Amino acid sequence: MPTQSTASHVNDVAVDGRGDFDFFFGNWNVSHRRLQRRLAGDGNWDALGGTCAVRSLLGGLGNVDDNVIELPGGAYRAATVRTFDPATRQWSIWWIDGRTPLAIDVPMRGTFTDGVGTFLCEDVFDNRPIRVRFLWSGITQDTARWEQAFSADGGTSWETNWVMDFARQT
Repeated sequence: MPTQSTASHVNDVAVDGRGDFDFFFGNWNVSHRRLQRRLAGDGNWDALGGTCAVRSLLGGLGNVDDNVIELPGGAYRAATVRTFDPATRQWSIWWIDGRTPLAIDVPMRGTFTDGVGTFLCEDVFDNRPIRVRFLWSGITQDTARWEQAFSADGGTSWETNWVMDFARQT
């Protein structure tokens, strides 16, 4: 049975997007900034610490991260599962909060363009429909930034409510 060469595989990965999160594999220190009250006109932010460990799944078609988030009232764990669909060339992202481990958030879907990942979904916050956006940017070998924003007006305006700055552990 013929096998695909490594060089060909690397080129395929770069073209279809399945390698978009490869930068993220490994262990990270995380600086969190979290808006205290969302969609309430609040300008007060909490600064939190944390860690994140990321590994590949599904032969490169997915990945998972294990997070420790250091809230003022005590640390908690959370996980993100990401999968790539080669047919649509899109990623799906699910968040699992360790404080409510029986629930999985609505999946975010999207792609990377020009080094920025944009992922969207429709959700509900405080009993009202919203759009949610994740942005991945500032990606280098040792740094990355993730931002979450909510829109209560169908995406016309966005309120960023959580920012994570990642620094690779040495």
